[in-house]
Amino acid sequence: MCGWMDNLRVQVYVPRVNKIDHIGIAVNSLADAVPVFSALLGSNVSGTEDVPSEGVRVAFFGAGTGRVELLEATGPDSPVARFLARRGEGVHHLCLAVVDLEAALERAEAAGLRALEPRIREGAGGHRVAFLHPGTTSGVLIELSEAGGAP
Repeated sequence: MCGWMDNLRVQVYVPRVNKIDHIGIAVNSLADAVPVFSALLGSNVSGTEDVPSEGVRVAFFGAGTGRVELLEATGPDSPVARFLARRGEGVHHLCLAVVDLEAALERAEAAGLRALEPRIREGAGGHRVAFLHPGTTSGVLIELSEAGGAP
């Protein structure tokens, strides 16, 4: 190479977080909570699903990003059941959509954040997800969800 091109560095913009995918709310009963959120949001449930890896049944409001996810524990030993026993109903986690889950986890861990085990797992809609320990994220359980899978 010659001249000015010798020191040329190309920067490639790689989006780290696309947007807020959803806010997860732990509830004691979907049967009780769904009518309340239907009235609040002015819409019906857009989908329900059992997520065996997390021991929950979920109901989503909305489509795409910015959804509300209600989580009901399917057993007494699930993380959501433990959350409900300690804190009661309320905001459980914030889910961020990411393009590359492995790269997002590497950035998070390099910044001192700690992933919960299993590090990567299957979440709702077949998305690959990971959770960051709330003790390292200002008290908020953060879910990272890789784009792809079902909406």
